[in-house]
Amino acid sequence: MSSTTTTASPLRSDGSSGRTWSKVPQVTAAFWVVKVLTTGMGETTSDFFAHTLGPVPAVVGAAVVLAATLFVQARADRYRPVVYWAAVVMVSVFGTMAADVAHVALGVPYAVSAPAFALALAAIFALWRRTEGTLAVDTVRGGRREVYYWAAVMATFALGTAVGDLTAATLGWGYLPSGLLFAALIAVPALGHRVLRLPPVLAFWWAYVLTRPLGACFADWAGVSHQRGGLDLGTGPVSLVLAVVIAVAVGRLAVQAGRDARRTA
Repeated sequence: MSSTTTTASPLRSDGSSGRTWSKVPQVTAAFWVVKVLTTGMGETTSDFFAHTLGPVPAVVGAAVVLAATLFVQARADRYRPVVYWAAVVMVSVFGTMAADVAHVALGVPYAVSAPAFALALAAIFALWRRTEGTLAVDTVRGGRREVYYWAAVMATFALGTAVGDLTAATLGWGYLPSGLLFAALIAVPALGHRVLRLPPVLAFWWAYVLTRPLGACFADWAGVSHQRGGLDLGTGPVSLVLAVVIAVAVGRLAVQAGRDARRTA
């Protein structure tokens, strides 16, 4: 599933006299796999540090690291796999904390925060569309579009966290059944794009939102106690395993990106 009807390429023309590089990856199967892995890692890592360090130090620390990774991403001249996915991981961690803090510290029910985050995401999309004319991610090459992109990504993580916890905890469906539900739901935009000609940008963002509760529910199921319906592997070990898998996957993507860059140089 791609966010554009054209074949993705790392090098894009911006309509000016020069050419600029895309700052986001091609939307391929590898993209979706790594994206789901980062959502799971964000969920368990957020829980691990919140319980180990305490909510306030964990949130402050995550905010600082997130700001640093986004700064490096903004300074990059093109898509750099290590830089980009490091930023996604930190957005995942901080987005999880944002939803959890609203629920735990402020007492906002997930049934309230989920629609609120959905409205925030809709507002970002509306402003992005009105000012830039498109929500296609392959047009993100820096500047204002990149700001909109990362704002939308942050909102999707917060929304997905609230929705996943709403089904798993508030409604009492449990983490594994919720994960299976979102696994089924994420196939809808893919099929809609292929069979019903669903607009690719709509299909992309629809699936993108669902990757968050999908990965988080399965990661929680692996990490939480038996009493909560999980495998009781622990949030720390689950986070570590996911971090290693993500590092290997991103390393392979970085090697491939280097080869592509040499071919187009």
